[in-house]
Amino acid sequence: MAAVPQHPAHEDLRSRWLRALLAARDSEDCAIDPYAYADNLLARWAEPQRRYHTTDHLVAVLDRIDELEQYADDPALVRLAAWFHDAVYLPDRSANEERSARLAERALPEAGVSDGATAEVARLVRLTVSHDPDAADRNGQVLCDADLAVLAAAPDAYAAYAAAVREEYAFVPDEAFRDGRAGVLRQLLGLPYLFRTPHGQREWEERARHNITVELELLAAS
Repeated sequence: MAAVPQHPAHEDLRSRWLRALLAARDSEDCAIDPYAYADNLLARWAEPQRRYHTTDHLVAVLDRIDELEQYADDPALVRLAAWFHDAVYLPDRSANEERSARLAERALPEAGVSDGATAEVARLVRLTVSHDPDAADRNGQVLCDADLAVLAAAPDAYAAYAAAVREEYAFVPDEAFRDGRAGVLRQLLGLPYLFRTPHGQREWEERARHNITVELELLAAS
């Protein structure tokens, strides 16, 4: 197993993984050290091709889930989905979410998670393709809101996020990147709501739409 670069929150993240895993298991019987899964995932999140989809993003999503957990039907499964949702991330590939979901489907049963709970985690990971959960999908709403919360960041933090995304796609020519990025942003603005939880709609919706609109204007001007 590859060595894990020591992120400042490394040990805390390992503890957070274990708490979510134990809460999701039907029993504690598992022949494999549960921390081995955390370490494998953390190694993935620290891969060198990442600039935004890094361990810092994982921490941010988990923090937002903590903030939103009252809205979820099963917060432990939402947290496990956060661990897996960008576990496979290659900017030049288009099936990262599907491959991440399949990784969850392989790993979680080995870690003692039931088939039903594993299926729900994988479903949530796949939902991050569209970020468009159904009105009754409380788990999906929490994961998607947590993943998109960066859109409501303060202007300097949002600019840093946008710059990091551009770095991940440094291999894409400027014009093609502008067109592709603008398409993604317009798709988000076309959703009835960016955020589906009451907290997200109240606290993040207006600021996120403003940030996206500003980025679209900057892309058009460049």
